[in-house]
Amino acid sequence: MAKITDTRKLKTGDFAIVLLVTCLVIFGIVMIFSASYYNSINDAGTPYTYLKKQGAYSIVGFFLMWICSKIDYHVYRKFSILILVVSFILLGLLFTPLGVEVNYAKRWLNVGVTMLMPGEIAKIAAIIFTASFLASNPKKILSFTKGVFPLLCIAGIYGVLIIMQPNLSTAITVCGIIVGMMFLAGLQWRYLLGIAGLGVAGVLGLIFIDDGGYRMNRLLSFLDPFADALGSGYQVVQSLLALGTGGLFGLGLGKSIQKNLYLPEPQNDFILAIIGEELGFVGITILFIVYAILLWRCFHICMNAPDKLGMLISGGITIMMGLQIILNIAVVTSSMPPTGVTLPFVSYGGNALMLFMGSIGILLNISKKSPL
Repeated sequence: MAKITDTRKLKTGDFAIVLLVTCLVIFGIVMIFSASYYNSINDAGTPYTYLKKQGAYSIVGFFLMWICSKIDYHVYRKFSILILVVSFILLGLLFTPLGVEVNYAKRWLNVGVTMLMPGEIAKIAAIIFTASFLASNPKKILSFTKGVFPLLCIAGIYGVLIIMQPNLSTAITVCGIIVGMMFLAGLQWRYLLGIAGLGVAGVLGLIFIDDGGYRMNRLLSFLDPFADALGSGYQVVQSLLALGTGGLFGLGLGKSIQKNLYLPEPQNDFILAIIGEELGFVGITILFIVYAILLWRCFHICMNAPDKLGMLISGGITIMMGLQIILNIAVVTSSMPPTGVTLPFVSYGGNALMLFMGSIGILLNISKKSPL
């Protein structure tokens, strides 16, 4: 009987993850339609613009998830250096005429047929390279010169290229993924604490050398968003008002007040505020429970991966999702300075959605080969 069960698992992967992701994507489409209703009318004259686009992104995302679930994850190891170099090149191209500036930041790359966000590609590239690098010789992580220092250099290059956009949240996410994977591989505590201290000092340094500039204004608005409620603190204040208005059970689906052109871009980074306003504390709690179960299932795959490479790739993907969920919640609740970070599977955006769904496909391929 055990053999039959194992064979079935090798063929199907983790069905619970597929179900959870499907629920999140469908929920995201519904909430994006609700959150973007008036923005879409204002921008395009129809309420269905974001709904149609996200629906199309979701179809492509499910196809990508299916494709990645069929590809043996060991293949990525052969192309890890190439994937790393390509991600660096794409980030560098942002500072050429191909880079598109939106809201004073160059995060988009115009490749003709579509728009790419190299910062999103950098996340999965960092996961694949770091996993391949550490899996090739597990003892590397015990050596500063052979393991720790090279990966810190990679994280530093990513950090500089992404912060220059500027996009501090993505830089934190990519660097956090690399350091988190190093910890999974056996990074010693003294190195981990040193890296954490260096990271905090670096972020604070970026803020304080920018006195009176973009990052300093973000910090000041975080410390007291109501001090300039119509200026730098406007988006956060509207987010907090939405969450407070929702109360325990919310105003009801589609009945948000803040989405009526009060909260800027409510379908993107601040969609959680609209969820809180329409579905209340109960709705947000249920969403968090779904995320918690999803992360637990991903962690289960990591713990039961058949080899070091599978463990590190699945661990990196789990860290990526966990970090983005935490950062998005922190921004929406004014627990950290406002910065652009999407809520996985729920926020509007094709690049982020396809990245996460493709990553889930990789996890499913690893789970197929897991003995448990």
